[in-house]
Amino acid sequence: MMLLRLVTLATSLLGLVTPALTIPSPAVPFKVKPFRVNLSKNVPHMLDLIRSTQLPAKPQYPGIGSSFGIDLDALKALKQEWLHDFDWEREQASINKFHHYAVTIEGLQIHFIHEKSKDPNAIPLLLCHGWPGSFLEFLPIIKDLTQQARTSTGRNVSFDIIIPSLPGFAFSSSPPQNWTLDDTARVYNTLMTKVLGYETYAVHGTAHGVAISFTLYDEFNTTARAAHLVFMFFHPTTPEEISARNISLSPLEQFELQRSVEWGVNGMGYFVMQTTKPNTVGLALHDNPVGQLAWIGDKYIDCRVALTQAAGTSLTFFTGSDPRAGTAPSILTTNELLRCVSLYYLTLTFRSSIYIYAQDPGAFERVPRRARTDAPLLVSFFKYNTAFWPREVIAMVGNLTEYRNHDFGGTFAGLDNPPALIEDLREIGTDWQY
Repeated sequence: MMLLRLVTLATSLLGLVTPALTIPSPAVPFKVKPFRVNLSKNVPHMLDLIRSTQLPAKPQYPGIGSSFGIDLDALKALKQEWLHDFDWEREQASINKFHHYAVTIEGLQIHFIHEKSKDPNAIPLLLCHGWPGSFLEFLPIIKDLTQQARTSTGRNVSFDIIIPSLPGFAFSSSPPQNWTLDDTARVYNTLMTKVLGYETYAVHGTAHGVAISFTLYDEFNTTARAAHLVFMFFHPTTPEEISARNISLSPLEQFELQRSVEWGVNGMGYFVMQTTKPNTVGLALHDNPVGQLAWIGDKYIDCRVALTQAAGTSLTFFTGSDPRAGTAPSILTTNELLRCVSLYYLTLTFRSSIYIYAQDPGAFERVPRRARTDAPLLVSFFKYNTAFWPREVIAMVGNLTEYRNHDFGGTFAGLDNPPALIEDLREIGTDWQY
């Protein structure tokens, strides 16, 4: 548990033209501008750097694999796919099919996607990503969520979808020094209420987005009237705590607990570095796309399952995801990883993004605390996530109305098990007060 102790120590210290967005009355003093993704001019330089990057001919030691970080053969295969099969222009055209906007809030440009349902009773749903995610991880679930469906109790439900880019990520401005996730939550609440004119809304979060979502659920409880989380904002529950609370676990939960313990021992190196030395990592990898791929990929890839060489369908074991990644219902392929890293590199936001750890080292709290709200809290867990909390502990932090645990999927549920996440998010409609 040495790395976990170190973390605790560190914690203590478009193919379519986007229409102008109509702001509901009353009018507010924010100018929302349509935004189009266009990073093409930076692609030749990126490809030149990828092409000229010389990787070692062989591993440091025979049979080392991924036991000390990303596997050399995996990185070589990803490099070749990036050069010969990945097409940023294709990805950019796909990204621009959605409606992007930008607005200045508290001096920061905030980029966001806003996709509206045709249903006048649609629930506004704010989707919050973390690191190393982005708005990209939610794109596959937008269409289904905006369409009318039914909850498990038979209520009609659909959503207006809002996906902001975190400050310092993608097309959002880098925040000032000492910026916290609570600050981001305040900006997001302004976006939802004063910019877009929603009186109430629901929120979903993963990774750092969970901490933002819980702050909205807790502190902005008159506007954030439901929360759905796939991670928690406090340290994972330990085997000792489970024993002390006399909590019985199912076989699935036992697997998740063991996985959480292993991640705490072997998976937190990046967390410590980004909390304590973000400038070292950020400067070293700033103009190094293969280096960024190795760093971000190490959080995703565990080559206990080898990559196949089929273009666009290479299957990888992602440490934060299901080992069946890339097989239905998962759409988490190596192409998706390359798209993620390309966005970080082409927007020059790798360094600013990792500062999210150092800027707010206490974002993930040590112990649970109860939110000051009666709004519904819904939680979904996926088997190959990196941390675990039992239902009995989660019930301590809010009005838990729905708890689901899926045996397929992982950290990036919007990519790793989109159908399950869509179904679970629709359950927000069961208790929503229209």
